[in-house]
Amino acid sequence: MLTKRLLYTPGEPAGIGPDLAIIHAQRASDYELVAIADPELILARAEQLELPIALKPIDLDKAPQKLAEKELGIISIPCAASVIAGKLDKANAHYVLNCLDTAIEACQKKQAQAIITGPIQKSIINDAGVNFSGHTEYLADKTERKRVVMMLATSGLKVALATTHLPLKDVANAISEESLTEVIEILHDDLQHKFGVKKPNILVCGLNPHAGEGGHLGMEEIDIIIPTLEKLSQKNIHCTGPLPADTLFTPKHLEGADCVLAMYHDQGLPVLKYKGFGNAANITLGLPIIRTSVDHGTALDLAGKPYTSNSKIDAGSLNTAIAYAQQMANNV
Repeated sequence: MLTKRLLYTPGEPAGIGPDLAIIHAQRASDYELVAIADPELILARAEQLELPIALKPIDLDKAPQKLAEKELGIISIPCAASVIAGKLDKANAHYVLNCLDTAIEACQKKQAQAIITGPIQKSIINDAGVNFSGHTEYLADKTERKRVVMMLATSGLKVALATTHLPLKDVANAISEESLTEVIEILHDDLQHKFGVKKPNILVCGLNPHAGEGGHLGMEEIDIIIPTLEKLSQKNIHCTGPLPADTLFTPKHLEGADCVLAMYHDQGLPVLKYKGFGNAANITLGLPIIRTSVDHGTALDLAGKPYTSNSKIDAGSLNTAIAYAQQMANNV
């Protein structure tokens, strides 16, 4: 199998994104991990971590190569201002986006097989005058996709979302037959083509407690969710539900399921994070490129601290995001 080139955007330069790349690079890999970042930032952070690192400049027009221990591929994008670990600076907000734009373009040109994104600080990007709601929406806009689907995955469980970052009071109005159909079709298609699942089995949560209790606790299941699932079944898309969320996440139901579709963010993700926080990845479905991400924030208080056996920085989520990116790249 050909060596894959996986691009890593470290995200907020003052956070632990650069640290994670350096920690991960301490071991050899059977893929080429390339950080799109300021080389001076990576070298300075490695010195703070007290870890060795050798930066290997990457030519995107050449074939990827496996990397040795303590070796990290690099595509140079300079920061606008010097970086102090743990201290945000809106002067570097556009640097974060420049790194992401470079990665997107490389994947669109087939010069790389996937993007893994590090944690960003949304507030500092908005403070710099950029209307930025998150990686997922930014990637959808840059790749001209009307709808994408957010999914988190860990060992033994995948949870996708019908709606993402909405106030709870707006969730019901955001779920329509059209939107639910689009989400499930994207989920089904990517499970087949990016995860190699021939006949996906998707468990669908109800919106209301007890999945509406036959209409006594809400009509969305009867009016929207059930008719949508019935129509999708005619397209050979197999969904089970709507099921009450409080019993769906039990071994009896999850056995044999390939993914759970939750109706809103805090219906599904607390379970996923309880099961796999620190070893989970955020995956964007419906894109023409592969994108995975860590499942945690910038951890400004941990950035730049010496890395020892007692370090609180855990690269488990990055390792998981890389593993899923590699798996998906091998399937497409």
